[in-house]
Amino acid sequence: MDNPYSMKGQTVLITGGGTGIGLGIAKCMLQAGADKLILVGRREDVLKEAAESLGEKASYLSQDISKIDEIPSFAKHVISKHGQPTCLVHNAGINCKKPFLELKDSEFMNVFDVHIRGALEITKEFAPSMIEKSNGSVLWISSMATVMGLPLVTSYSMAKSAMHGAVYNLSAEFAPHGVRVNAILPGWIESAMALNSFKGDEPRRQKVLGRTLMGRMGKPEEVGHAAVFLCSPASSFVTGSLLTVDGGASIGF
Repeated sequence: MDNPYSMKGQTVLITGGGTGIGLGIAKCMLQAGADKLILVGRREDVLKEAAESLGEKASYLSQDISKIDEIPSFAKHVISKHGQPTCLVHNAGINCKKPFLELKDSEFMNVFDVHIRGALEITKEFAPSMIEKSNGSVLWISSMATVMGLPLVTSYSMAKSAMHGAVYNLSAEFAPHGVRVNAILPGWIESAMALNSFKGDEPRRQKVLGRTLMGRMGKPEEVGHAAVFLCSPASSFVTGSLLTVDGGASIGF
């Protein structure tokens, strides 16, 4: 193989692909030679702009993945219009920043529906073809928030932690069939979600930068390069792995 990091021949579906980390991953997948990119999200105008900026290999579909009952028809539409994805990137996410004692069950479940239930249902729709062909990769975008206690984001941290259970169990089931399942744990990345969490909370921002050993926030493309590695032949013997990309924040003092 000339380039084990090549994504040539791959069709990559990225949820939450219109902005931030998702868009950064999309750019890196293209740079690595992916044949097709399918960006998925709720805001059609954002997706359209992102797809146009990426070029002719990128397309988009508007879908709220928290609407679980719509996922089967969504999957059929993806396959009929774009073909079978060979790589799934579960990046879509929402947050609910408030104290745990004020957190409503509906707010908690809204976060879980996007991060976990929707992602699992999408996997259930596309994984059978991967298993049949003994080729495919499922990548979850988790968070460094799973390895430390963070105030005000209980639902987010718990949903991301649940991803790790999915990685371990799905990798155990899929690995004998040639399908790999891994996760990336980004630290604080320059995305709209992260920057929004700092609004009106300068001490929080300073604390973040203070404990990140590299002294800065990461860039979406820095997560994207890690995603290319975990989805490419370069990591053909890697499954059930949790790769931290956080500038040292999770081990910082």
